[in-house]
Amino acid sequence: MSVKIAIPHWQGRVSPVFDVAESLTLIDVEDGREVRREKVMLASRDPFGRAKEVSALGTAVLLCGAVSHPFETALMGAGIQVVGFVCGDLEAVVTAFLQGQLADGRFLMPGCCGKRRKSGCRGSRRKH
Repeated sequence: MSVKIAIPHWQGRVSPVFDVAESLTLIDVEDGREVRREKVMLASRDPFGRAKEVSALGTAVLLCGAVSHPFETALMGAGIQVVGFVCGDLEAVVTAFLQGQLADGRFLMPGCCGKRRKSGCRGSRRKH
């Protein structure tokens, strides 16, 4: 199975706010292993333009810190699964994602809803 994940980053960590992130790390994952990685600069600043830009990269899953409702809605509308309120060192987050351990509390943003949910706190009620 192949999937492309995107992670906004800043200074080697997951960017604290997706809405203002300037770049993404795109990772192609096949059979649970990273097979390709690239850094992409983001140009669009409006929710729907940015969602279209991220979608055009082939992104299936976005792992991010805080994300506003308009950006989250636009991303979900573009068919991207949003896993919000993720924090930590970029490499540790990638490793945890690949090992199915992203739900570990050390990757949950402080002050979040207390529980990570797919599509952020405002979105789905399904626990991640």
